[in-house]
Amino acid sequence: MSAFSVLRAGAVSFMFTINALGGAAHGAAHSPSDPAIGATEGPQSPASEPFGLATSMLADGPLRAKWQTVERAITAESEIIAACASDPGHCTSQPAQRFLEIVKTASAREGLARLGEVNRAFNLAIRPVSDRAQYGVEDYWSSPLATLAAGAGDCEDYAIAKLVALRAAGVAPADLRLLIIRETATGDDHAVVAARFEGHWRVLDNRTFLMLEDNGFDKYRPLFAIDSEGAKRFEQPMFANTAQITQARPAEIASREAIAGAGTSAATLSMDSSAFDEFCQTLAM
Repeated sequence: MSAFSVLRAGAVSFMFTINALGGAAHGAAHSPSDPAIGATEGPQSPASEPFGLATSMLADGPLRAKWQTVERAITAESEIIAACASDPGHCTSQPAQRFLEIVKTASAREGLARLGEVNRAFNLAIRPVSDRAQYGVEDYWSSPLATLAAGAGDCEDYAIAKLVALRAAGVAPADLRLLIIRETATGDDHAVVAARFEGHWRVLDNRTFLMLEDNGFDKYRPLFAIDSEGAKRFEQPMFANTAQITQARPAEIASREAIAGAGTSAATLSMDSSAFDEFCQTLAM
């Protein structure tokens, strides 16, 4: 099969996947749900999730809304990517050309090499910069072509681009997660991609070319996962280690959010899941 045919077939598959994901997200957005912010559906099996933890779907909240906004941008960009794949000679989008180059190179590899190629390519293609410096806001999630056009972004932008590229390169959506994790030592939040290969989850991080298994991340506490079904919360003992929650946060967040102190009563620490979701999502933004 010629390179042109491969790219064209890949573009058709990519469009189908994106449209299917968009339809699922649209349906979820308009389905009846508990009006409480952060309400969740029943937990899913931990065996299929990174870190061996079950997840529950977020019925509402800022993280879910943010992801749906990004999904719409991804869907719009998929048309540009597909057009460039179908007719490379008339493609005027350099970011789309670069995206297709990464996908083509990754698609030619198998297994962990495919994952590593995507991780390496985007780590090299994007310069790390904060949203405050780049956009003048505390948190902004950029779509893949917009990130490649800027040549810069923060951890969420790396993760989003890798997630979409891995899907386009043939990795099954069921084997991919965008994760929001918290560093237990500093209280800082970070975004990475987790990809499953032969039953094991590997973490693609913009800060390293190494892809560690999720069981090697004891210094992180997973908060949220985003997959083809939407945004989900990791199930775990609430406030099992209060010090993890009360770590110093960025000044802009700390000034707005009241964080539980060491003397917080047991009643306060046993907040219901809806309140806990809203609390964590706000801190993760």
